[in-house]
Amino acid sequence: MNQPAPLLKAAARPRRISIFGATGTIGQNTLHLIAQSTGAFAVEALVSSTRVRELAEAVKSCGAKLAVIEDESKYEELKHLLAGTGIEAASGKQAVLEAAARPVDMLVSGIVGAAALAPTLVAIRQGVTIGLANKECLVCAGDLMIAEAARYNAKLLPIDSEHNAVFQTLDFAHPETIERITLTASGGPFRTFLREEMVNVTPEQAVAHPNWSMGAKISVDSATMMNKGLEIIEAYHLFPVEKQQIDAIIHPESIVHCLVAYRDGSMLAGLSIPDMRVPIAFALAWPERMETETKRLNLAEIGKLTFEKPDEVKFPALHIARAALEAGGTAPCVLNAANEIAVAAFLEKKLSFLGIAAVVEETLAQLPAEVLTSLEQVYDTDKIARAKARMLAENREKKHYAGAMFSVAKCGSGE
Repeated sequence: MNQPAPLLKAAARPRRISIFGATGTIGQNTLHLIAQSTGAFAVEALVSSTRVRELAEAVKSCGAKLAVIEDESKYEELKHLLAGTGIEAASGKQAVLEAAARPVDMLVSGIVGAAALAPTLVAIRQGVTIGLANKECLVCAGDLMIAEAARYNAKLLPIDSEHNAVFQTLDFAHPETIERITLTASGGPFRTFLREEMVNVTPEQAVAHPNWSMGAKISVDSATMMNKGLEIIEAYHLFPVEKQQIDAIIHPESIVHCLVAYRDGSMLAGLSIPDMRVPIAFALAWPERMETETKRLNLAEIGKLTFEKPDEVKFPALHIARAALEAGGTAPCVLNAANEIAVAAFLEKKLSFLGIAAVVEETLAQLPAEVLTSLEQVYDTDKIARAKARMLAENREKKHYAGAMFSVAKCGSGE
């Protein structure tokens, strides 16, 4: 039987790569593409937060030199699983930072949440190319990350599908010719709902994304359209445009990932099927291109592509995110932290769906933006914002419960 051709031809020296968030969706898809490109990559380190068995299987499969589990309580289990393999095992936050400092050509930053900030910054300061799949790095610390990337000549290659599409269609050599960048959004599962119909939607409904297979948190962000608000903030830091030159449009088919308009009236679009292997492959092979096994886009088969303006009354997260971007400094960090707390409360059925945006807006109103100067300040802001959002979410739930009981009492009294 013929062996399949490698997706990327082996170079004179394999491209050295570390993957942070190796057991998540981004990490697993990255490892799949690497496995199909025999000899093109050499894996240095894989990092995972808690999934020790999946991590051990992955490092043995790809031949990584180092496995790091952030959860120190799982270190002995990791050592046991790797016994006799010759693969180095480590654990804890310091081990994660040391892994980020290892010499590689590329580091894929796919750790979810603020935990990715410090190791990504360490890698940037090594002058490494970053395959960026973490939102918090640019949402919470965009000014800092971009400044350090410029200082150390590190390249940021976005893996998020929309930003990756912009990266491919933007004329970086002539930024003055760019009129507008438009990011597309599926609209989520509640795109056609009336606002009053969204009052009682459940977590089960919110995580049922129509096009993408994603985790619960990001699925809820898509349903509120906060995900697109966060992406607008990311785009501002990634691309040479002003804040007012970035907007969003609803595109239910998720085939067009971005639109870039130029001053001569032309517009370029980035299209692909909704499959994360496409943007990951672009980042892995850049500045070349590698073949992938993904389904090819067939526009005749799809038949039509539709677009509509977002309804910011139904989805206030968009204008809330824009307000945070305009305020700048620590405001986007507050936005992100408050949103994470509010989404978690909703998933635990302790907050209504519409309460998510309300809690975020209230948190921003109570914590005015400050000039961002350090990563430590980001962590402090994140902690303060989470505590404030948690209190606001609890208070909203108490008021909702009290209001419901008052209505029952009135009905029972015959009033």
